[in-house]
Amino acid sequence: MHERFGSLALLISAMLTLGGCGGNAAKYKFPPFQTLNDIAGNWQFNATSSVSGTTASSFAGSVNQSEHVIASALHVSDSSCFDSLTTIDFSGKQGGGKLSMSSAPVDGQVVTLTGTLTDYTLSGTYTIKGGCADGDHGTVTGSKIPHIPSSLNGTFTTSANNTFDAMVQAVEDSGNPDGTFGISGSASFGAACFSSGTLKPGTFPSGSFVLGRSVVFEIQTDNGTLSFQGTTDEATGHIDGYYTILGSSCNDSGTAAFSNSDPWAY
Repeated sequence: MHERFGSLALLISAMLTLGGCGGNAAKYKFPPFQTLNDIAGNWQFNATSSVSGTTASSFAGSVNQSEHVIASALHVSDSSCFDSLTTIDFSGKQGGGKLSMSSAPVDGQVVTLTGTLTDYTLSGTYTIKGGCADGDHGTVTGSKIPHIPSSLNGTFTTSANNTFDAMVQAVEDSGNPDGTFGISGSASFGAACFSSGTLKPGTFPSGSFVLGRSVVFEIQTDNGTLSFQGTTDEATGHIDGYYTILGSSCNDSGTAAFSNSDPWAY
């Protein structure tokens, strides 16, 4: 009987010690579990300023992650204070459905983006401190843009309102240091003066690449160079834009629309 009471006393003593009553276990605090979103990829962020007289801007480029740590390379467009050719490096963290990242100074300007996050969207705010855009702030929404479809059917409409078809086989690479994603591949055309071509991969602003929703093809054909600039619809994979043909016996310009030749693959 005395042995039973003795064992019980030892057990209670151990439990009190582990519970923090004078024991070392009280010093160890386990952080709350934070989910990690899979956000690595090509992003488009659209900002709407709350400052009167300031136009909306967009940020586009690559987002990379290592666990909670974020590193991004973005370009700003539609802004009088940033050069769209400049690659802006961002760093920050994400976790628990939240994201916060700030840029390296660009002409004295530091941009901070914060918001609520999913694998494919961001909703939040931005602020800019220093330089030309000092004090600008507002709301921002972001979307992760899927890879462009590997097989695209294209319809080109010439300046004379004639049409010709194309088939593009495209491969989007894993990303460049400037935030773009180069595109390589081949093309075939149902045009009168050229029949085939090769996509020249590149980085902003030349060659073939993706930057946010922007898609640029530079196709070296067997009769001149066809350049296309368009915008992708991330929901459908359709790409609409404009083209020019130079260095050819049929130089021209017009509109073009690409659709996924295999909708189930997008």
